[in-house]
Amino acid sequence: MTPPNKIQPRPQLIYLVFGAETYHQEAVFSIASALACLRDTPDQALDIQVFSDNPEPYRLLPVHVRPLDEATRKAWSQPHGYHFRTKHVALRAVLEESQQALLIDTDTFFHCSPLKLFERVKPGTVLCNAFNQRYGAYTGSELHKSLAHILAERGLADDEMPLLNSGVIGLMHEDRELLDRSIALMDELYPLARGAYTLEEFCLGVAAYRKMEVAECTDLIHHYWSRKQLFRAKIRAWLRKHSDAPLTAEALDDTRRVTTRLPRPPRWQRLFYRSMTLSVPLQQRQFIREILYGCYQHSNEFDRACCEVWWDKARENAEQRLKQPLQQQQLASWLDHWMVKQLLGCRREAIYQHLSQQKSGA
Repeated sequence: MTPPNKIQPRPQLIYLVFGAETYHQEAVFSIASALACLRDTPDQALDIQVFSDNPEPYRLLPVHVRPLDEATRKAWSQPHGYHFRTKHVALRAVLEESQQALLIDTDTFFHCSPLKLFERVKPGTVLCNAFNQRYGAYTGSELHKSLAHILAERGLADDEMPLLNSGVIGLMHEDRELLDRSIALMDELYPLARGAYTLEEFCLGVAAYRKMEVAECTDLIHHYWSRKQLFRAKIRAWLRKHSDAPLTAEALDDTRRVTTRLPRPPRWQRLFYRSMTLSVPLQQRQFIREILYGCYQHSNEFDRACCEVWWDKARENAEQRLKQPLQQQQLASWLDHWMVKQLLGCRREAIYQHLSQQKSGA
């Protein structure tokens, strides 16, 4: 055990980032939003640690990068190769040397100073992103069908147990053994749960049930676990603008302009699109309306960056309705309708080229 006088008293904000460039982009923006909001509490400080396989994206940020090579990552995911297990191992390592630590997923950004989250990390309390429904609400899920009887027999869980979202996990040094319990449960239950994707946060909930208070923080952060492509488009636009100087006042201020709002046209505009597409063949109408959503000129530059996501989603939704791929000839025909040409104007060719390239590159 680390001697008490070696425990780091400052709060530790932790990211675990490896793999595709997208995750690093998310992490850089999340860190920038944290730094922007830290200006609201100038008399307080925290440390930011990033466990990563690539230090380059973080070179201009005031963070401590802890190298995470492939061998270490694989070791942390054993004995079953379950990569979400690494979250608990990384947090456990920091808590061994720190008084208070909080691990946050990359697909997040802050509404207020990160120190507001740490105010909810108290002895005997685990901070998570959110509570979900009770375990008993998911009787048809693999986690319930395969594990409920076993956990009930051992007195570990019942249908009243709240399920947690682990986009945030915050703990005190003295409560770090919670992670030992959750890791042990993951290792034991993984084969029985058939590798269920959400086993990590499920085991955190089991480990905490009846033993610790649980707090949440949906009011303090935004966790965009759905609609990811829209938020990623906003973040890429911020990075294009600020990646060379992410700590300027303009860059930090712009993190506040990447909002939680889904960039849809206002209601009156959507009604206009609906009325103007009534002359379009029924099979094509929803596709054209969603294409038009991507053409709306939002006042917010980061919302405008989502246009291609709308176009891609329009094609994806059309293919789901057709139950087959949208062929190039059919795509061209749909975009050649006289009303569609009038509505899209000069953007028609850019839309066609984008959707054609996306399909050929898929």
